[in-house]
Amino acid sequence: MNSINTEDFQLLDAWRGGDREAGNTLFERHFDAVCRFFANKVNDSVDDLIQKTFLGCIEGRDRFRKQSSFRTYLFAVAHNILRMHFRSRPDGDEPVDFSTTTVDELTPSPSAVFASHEEQRLLLEGLRHIPIESQMVLELYYWEDMAASELSEVLGIPEGTVRSRIRRAKDQLGRRMKRLASSPSLLKTTMSDLDHWVRSLRERLSTDA
Repeated sequence: MNSINTEDFQLLDAWRGGDREAGNTLFERHFDAVCRFFANKVNDSVDDLIQKTFLGCIEGRDRFRKQSSFRTYLFAVAHNILRMHFRSRPDGDEPVDFSTTTVDELTPSPSAVFASHEEQRLLLEGLRHIPIESQMVLELYYWEDMAASELSEVLGIPEGTVRSRIRRAKDQLGRRMKRLASSPSLLKTTMSDLDHWVRSLRERLSTDA
């Protein structure tokens, strides 16, 4: 484990012991990343979900064996918080199947994320119209530069399955954007440099956060 991860766990332990300054440092260090995770999935309650994620890290600290990075642990908690959020919605009698359900089906209003380019807007809508598990895989892969091994720990699935999901998610996103694009030229400019536009959203989200 590298020094940054060790320091993060030390901060978490200190925070749990009552050191509010340690908690503030940990919060500030990872706030943008957690905000990005929730920003294009819920149109409200983002701040509340961020708070619940960090508190969840404290509550689950004893069950975590430090075999992976703090960041991996953090997103695994965020993943669970998101599931609980959708389960607790007023019409949430049935469990949400992240492999088939899209964010657009759960929160059909337009994304609250501001996009500065048409290509970014198309991508945001495309991500909201593919299954949530595919959306999470792509966003963590592109926005947080997570390797397949890290995604495996966050999502609780084998690394080989992660690699398959990345390929499938890219295909789903491409097909969905083809249906959502307002013009063939917009689709072409977006798809011709997909990696660039997806990663550019990271900076947009960080600015908004």
